[in-house]
Amino acid sequence: MMRRDQQGIALITVLLVMSLALLITAGMLRSQRLSLHSNAQQLHQLQLRQLGFAGEAWARQRLREHLPDPKGVVAAGQSWAKEQPDMPIDNGRIEVEIEDLAGRFNVAALLTKGPVDKVVAQRWLQLQTGLKVPLLDASALQGLSLSDISQLRQVEGVDALWFSRMQPWIALLDKGTALNINTASAGLLATLEGVTPDMARRLVAQRPQQGYADIEDFTFTPMLRGLGVHASGLGTQSRWFRITTHVRLGQSRLRLESDVARHLKTGEWHLLQRRFLAPTHTVNPSDEQLALSHR
Repeated sequence: MMRRDQQGIALITVLLVMSLALLITAGMLRSQRLSLHSNAQQLHQLQLRQLGFAGEAWARQRLREHLPDPKGVVAAGQSWAKEQPDMPIDNGRIEVEIEDLAGRFNVAALLTKGPVDKVVAQRWLQLQTGLKVPLLDASALQGLSLSDISQLRQVEGVDALWFSRMQPWIALLDKGTALNINTASAGLLATLEGVTPDMARRLVAQRPQQGYADIEDFTFTPMLRGLGVHASGLGTQSRWFRITTHVRLGQSRLRLESDVARHLKTGEWHLLQRRFLAPTHTVNPSDEQLALSHR
């Protein structure tokens, strides 16, 4: 009887050991599957990023090729701004946009220690009026030191709605950077003295493909003659650009924003910063978005 009990206990022990071994094995397999899945996700994200960098490299090379003269005219009708890259990838797509940041309102012009230029201050107020946001007087930014446009959120009077509406229209560049009338949208041109939204749209439609050679050519166009548009704060060149790369790979999305600048003397291009943002297409400012009121 005792022998049978011992055999039974031994059998139970063996079964318990086998069960424990099976549990341990199952746990190890599950851990391995999770590890493989995590590694696959990391490789997928790495692939997305590499594709984003490929789009950025394409755009930087395009800028070097099509804007060889650092002091040359920069216009929205030129080749650098028109063509899209032909980079087919399996189960995906890469899209690249290049924007001249000098086509935006340069907030740095408001960060002066002394009084802000009256013409620039009026254009700033006109832009806000058109976007129907609470007016932030230029004096609120006077003397501030900003290193990134996002720091405007810390300024008293700036809320989330104000910043989200204004962000596509403003940039933080060198203080001497003028608004490029060859790349500025109708919304920005409508902030100029005496220019209505309808006139601004026609100015963009009639703008020479290679741009105006100088500000006088622009201010003396028949549409603007006699309006008193000030040449102050306006230009025809740029050395600041934003490259936005949209990557789609299967169900995954990635958006990479890369800001680049060209050295005025050497002509060399430099990467200023990169940002990985929410994987949605940016919406470029349009006349429909900007409900600029007639004066």
